[in-house]
Amino acid sequence: MAPASTPGRRQIQRLPDLLISQIAAGEVVERPSSALKELLENALDAGATTLTVQLEGGGVDLIRVIDNGCGIARDELALALTRHATSKIASLDDLERVGTLGFRGEALASIAAVSDLAISSRQRDAAHAWRLRARDETASEPEPAALAAGTMIEVRELYRNTPARRKFLKAEATEYAHCAEAVRRIALAHPQVAFTLSHNGRSGLHLPASDAAGRAAALLGEDFLGESRALEAAAGGLRLSGRVGLPAQARTRADAQYCYVNGRFVRDKLLAHALREAYRDQLHGSRQPAYCVFIDIDPAAVDVNVHPAKTEVRFRDARSVHQFAFHAVQRALAATPAHLLGGETTSADASETAGTTGSEGFGAGFSRPQAAAVTRGGHAGSSDYGLGKLPSYASGGYTPALRPHPAAGNEAAPDSGTANFFRAGDGHTPRAKEPATAAYLAFAASARSAAGTEEGDAQATPGVTAASPADVSSPRAAVPSVGDAAPPLGFAIGQVHGIYLLAQNANGLVLVDMHAAHERILYERLKAAFDGRPPATQALLIAAVFAADAFDVAAAEEHADALAALGFDIAPLGPTQLAVRGVPALLAGADPTALARALLGELREHGVSQLSAARRNELLATMACHGAVRAHRQLALPEMNALLRQMEATERGGECNHGRPTWTQLSLAELDKLFLRGR
Repeated sequence: MAPASTPGRRQIQRLPDLLISQIAAGEVVERPSSALKELLENALDAGATTLTVQLEGGGVDLIRVIDNGCGIARDELALALTRHATSKIASLDDLERVGTLGFRGEALASIAAVSDLAISSRQRDAAHAWRLRARDETASEPEPAALAAGTMIEVRELYRNTPARRKFLKAEATEYAHCAEAVRRIALAHPQVAFTLSHNGRSGLHLPASDAAGRAAALLGEDFLGESRALEAAAGGLRLSGRVGLPAQARTRADAQYCYVNGRFVRDKLLAHALREAYRDQLHGSRQPAYCVFIDIDPAAVDVNVHPAKTEVRFRDARSVHQFAFHAVQRALAATPAHLLGGETTSADASETAGTTGSEGFGAGFSRPQAAAVTRGGHAGSSDYGLGKLPSYASGGYTPALRPHPAAGNEAAPDSGTANFFRAGDGHTPRAKEPATAAYLAFAASARSAAGTEEGDAQATPGVTAASPADVSSPRAAVPSVGDAAPPLGFAIGQVHGIYLLAQNANGLVLVDMHAAHERILYERLKAAFDGRPPATQALLIAAVFAADAFDVAAAEEHADALAALGFDIAPLGPTQLAVRGVPALLAGADPTALARALLGELREHGVSQLSAARRNELLATMACHGAVRAHRQLALPEMNALLRQMEATERGGECNHGRPTWTQLSLAELDKLFLRGR
């Protein structure tokens, strides 16, 4: 070992207590909002039901927190300001089952090391309060003070003795914004506690005690409640509650994401990933969802002693927690438009018990969603991927403007790929006699056909008769009266430039992006079909031949088995030509060349050595996008109504695969406002 006199070397020595506390303060008291958070958590642990926060200079000049908690005894005031002194835990067992917000016993000591701190406290049975002041960790003797039952802590001149740290603070307005956000985060998780916040003598926030919904409305806005869905799920030792925002209301920044574990606000990558994955297929671009989610878990199953700021946690069974949160939020977001508009719920909305994972623990008994077409159309192994059970208003609650279906004796076995897809199988009875179902069969068969009349479409699909001109043009026949028994998305009344559908329901006017809506319908059906078994392949009468480069030809040969599993029959005809001889029955009306090019491009880029569910869904989304009805396609009213009925029965029908909204509602009040009616 080199002698102590070696130039440039310092001796190992014990750091003074003040410097130790100042180092700890750098972790615990990052900025004024960090100090405020620690003080609020201590007040809540003391059983406070009313909290008053007074700030000056963005929290740098003054942080004053007044609570009506249990108070601190005179003899414990000085001890409360020493490092690692706490009433929250006393043993390792307590540390492994932390049920309070604070437990480290270093917040007050760290704050006192970098500020001028004063603490006044009175227990409920005490004659008066006691006040103690600490400066540079030197505490005065407690002296009598006037204070109601509870505790008041004043922090002045934060970072006064660490000027280098103070230089890193932002402007006063910015620091105050961080403090206000800290109050909001804690107030969201404790609606039974009243909060008051003021800055420089001006009131900034007043939150009376309320319930969870009232507190969320006060802090996140009434709009958030109206544009979000309730979340409630439980399994084993886990419980998840709160609200998740609709995908259409996603934001450009992740500034409205609140996640709590046992009442503690956390920023956990595991939970953030689970929630983000639950929004897959429903978010547009890089937009961020808004949510307020509370997870209750056995304290022994989560470690909160990961970071001094206590904003990170570690779960004992991380995979189960991830799957639980993912499936619970995914199920909440899978509501159909009919459900959102107050119509009847489908069977997918019912709770069905299934484990989140194969492991024991939190997965047992968790209710997870089933694929839309499977729960409505039959079991997973059925070859009937058809319409399945429609809402009651689609099977007798009203009479759409459709010509009567031909008698059963006149029905012929469908020959087209789309009709074959809807053929009954495995003991299921065809539902083609239902008017809405019949219209959808005609719509699906002609969706991608740019030529031909509606009569020709009907002839191409035996058993389906197109509406006559009288049926389409007659207002009385085409648009039934709208009443309480009307379907949620109402009845179609026309198209706008071949892009949007117009419909009227009991609330007013509904506008639908027909391509986006049909894309979501196809996508959900494709996912359901692929979940059950390899999809049916519709052979083409005439193969679609197209020119391809050497890479596409090689991809077709290399991934022949994967293409077959996806329902495609693509074979090379030469070094520069490919032939599409079969496509998935669901996409029989789509352009086979466009489908093949898109799919080969995906396979070339990503391959299918191990086709994960996420990658598979991306391929299905591409297929659905190319298979959906295109813009400027003129539809008859029966086809429009059939599309509306399918939207009502489709999970996540409010957004297309790319996260764009598929429909919007204009109420009569909004229409009246546009035309100044009633003024």
